[in-house]
Amino acid sequence: MAERKIDWQVLQNYTASIFERAGMPVDDAAIEAEVLVWANLRAIDSHGVQRVDGYVGAIDAGHMNPRPDIRIEKETSAILLVEADHAFGPVVTTLAMNAVMDKARETGIGWGLIRNTTHQGAMAYYTHMAAERKMAGLAVVCNPPNMAPPGARAAGTHNSPLAIAVPGKDRPPLSLDMATSVAAHGKLSVAADRGVPIPETWALDKDGEPTTDPHQAVFLRPAGDYKGYGMALMFECLSSIMAGNPLLMPSILNQNPPSPGTQNSFVAALDIAMFSDPDVFAENIDGTVDAMKGLPRKDGVEEILVPGEPENRAREERAANGIPLPEATIQRLCEVGRRFDLTVPAELS
Repeated sequence: MAERKIDWQVLQNYTASIFERAGMPVDDAAIEAEVLVWANLRAIDSHGVQRVDGYVGAIDAGHMNPRPDIRIEKETSAILLVEADHAFGPVVTTLAMNAVMDKARETGIGWGLIRNTTHQGAMAYYTHMAAERKMAGLAVVCNPPNMAPPGARAAGTHNSPLAIAVPGKDRPPLSLDMATSVAAHGKLSVAADRGVPIPETWALDKDGEPTTDPHQAVFLRPAGDYKGYGMALMFECLSSIMAGNPLLMPSILNQNPPSPGTQNSFVAALDIAMFSDPDVFAENIDGTVDAMKGLPRKDGVEEILVPGEPENRAREERAANGIPLPEATIQRLCEVGRRFDLTVPAELS
């Protein structure tokens, strides 16, 4: 399916305008738009503006709260528990990440548990916040089940993403951002918009059978079978159950299940200076990356890549030349903008 390249600033400004018209405060709309376009710039299109119309629909349905009452319910020198009131994920998660970084600067570690948030976008955005302050960042999110455990014909866990970032010296942060499924759920929607099949290893249909049709995909498949499933299950323990807000059990048993889109999450920051010299740490990160890239390569392999490197290169290219969007995604963006009487930018119309 045809694609068009859209300037990222045009896309970000237009996206922010949509969320403002949908009822978000100006600053919150700007954060939401920045996080979505940040993902598109890094070629994480599954977590980019492809989701805008779905978010607006979630506002209409009462599942995402554009003006939440975000509250810090418990707090010590090292931890905090945040009730998000179904806030847009980036709004509450940037707040929590800034708070845990401040705590880490004082105590060495900050750990924040977020209850009742909604989709947070690309989790690496928040770990990069820590890396930019010469800290190590960690972020995990859990949701109602969408991934089938090995041997199951139904969803039992969420494909809970994990992000970790550490700062380098002359190199960008070393950054891992991965779902516990073979592929993120948003990649199914991107494939549908592009009109292309998906690998049969990605998902199962309603009968629990592998499918290559993104329109028929219902349940995600865990990465590494029991490894991805096991990680996802333990992340539920450390987020949802820890916050007193289980998501998997009530959803599976259909006993007071959470509203669609409800998430729980934790973010953490470690102050490297509490453990070692930050400059030496950063030099060792760069050296470790160099060691990885210097490994003997198989025939036909031009380069060994490290986590975050493909995304960094995509950002350079897309920032300069535009973000490629499928026509189906562009059409939906135009439709939701017109709903709010916005002038659609010429690049999108």
